[in-house]
Amino acid sequence: MNVHEYQAKELLRHYGVPVAQGAPAFTPQEAVAAAEKLPGPVWVVKAQIHAGGRGKGKFKEADAGDKGGVRLARSIDEVKTSAEQMLGKTLVTAQTGPGGRTVKRLFIEDGCDIARELYLSALVDRATSRISFIASTEGGMDIEKVAHDTPDKIITLSIDPASGYSAFHGRKVATALKLTGDQIDQCVKLIGQLYAAFVAQDMSLLEINPLVVTKAGKLTCLDAKINFEDNALFRHKDVAVLRDVEEEDPAEVEASKYDLNYVKLDGQIGCMVNGAGLAMATMDIIKLYGMEPANFLDVGGGASKEKVAAAFKIILSDRSVQGILVNIFGGIMRCDIIAEGVVAAAKEMAIKVPLVVRLEGTNVDLGKQILAQSGLKIIPADNLADAAKKITDEVRQTR
Repeated sequence: MNVHEYQAKELLRHYGVPVAQGAPAFTPQEAVAAAEKLPGPVWVVKAQIHAGGRGKGKFKEADAGDKGGVRLARSIDEVKTSAEQMLGKTLVTAQTGPGGRTVKRLFIEDGCDIARELYLSALVDRATSRISFIASTEGGMDIEKVAHDTPDKIITLSIDPASGYSAFHGRKVATALKLTGDQIDQCVKLIGQLYAAFVAQDMSLLEINPLVVTKAGKLTCLDAKINFEDNALFRHKDVAVLRDVEEEDPAEVEASKYDLNYVKLDGQIGCMVNGAGLAMATMDIIKLYGMEPANFLDVGGGASKEKVAAAFKIILSDRSVQGILVNIFGGIMRCDIIAEGVVAAAKEMAIKVPLVVRLEGTNVDLGKQILAQSGLKIIPADNLADAAKKITDEVRQTR
């Protein structure tokens, strides 16, 4: 789960992390009120969407101006003007896709006198099963370009969970960031605070870009992006309420209500599979046969008839879907339950695209019998290769 920048900063503030003063705003009037409570004389008006690259983003609407989603304001009137131009408009960045995201809230922050911009992040490193910090002297909006062109300017430091954080970790990061004097002590403290927050809140990603050194020599987190581990949210009710479903794909939100693992993709073949590994294999074989999967959808090992029907509805809500491949290996899940769900959903939604079903495992014969006697045009498949060939052939024929 992602949160907005202002929510991330408020959480980090509880751990002592140095962040600039600011407040969210949902209207131009609230933006003005927030700015009036800050010292000034420079303010920053930031669009709040779940996507990076806001500063370089462009608004679709002509009346939104051409200054991107992060703007400096040198007067209260400029704060109001920027808020009026940005709220309700569509911001397109490198991470939103061409459709962009509608800006429904802003973050009004006190200006910062920047001397240097650095990059700092923490994530769960699957290769080492540890939390790793990534640091670079090249902070700002072009960190992806730095990673591609000059990877030697990025260092990675892993922390052993058995021993935890120690001051030497912070000093290594400070050295990598070329900090000097009191800044080293600040860095040691900061890394400890970020590590504590990361562990306590079950984060999967914490990105500070940029981490700045002010002209007064102080370290400040000028931006903050946090991703939380979804499977741990039951332990963090205070974090779960921060979820902004309007920033998520509607189909993915609907899938979460049924405990379905769904991710929308850009292809034509809708997939419904049980098990993440089998789902990945199904997506791969669709590509092998010359087409692209329209989604990743794992219904899990114990899906009910209702859950399967819900999965079908979610797949068909995507207008780009030109065919559906159901690939089920019945271990814990029974094939007859899957078949009943498929038939119920197909009848309710009057499916007009080709539907190929491959079943194997527990009660497979009964499952196939239910499909055969349904009176629906359901194409059976004997194995995964057969299923992939049939669904791609069917889609090509209907074009």
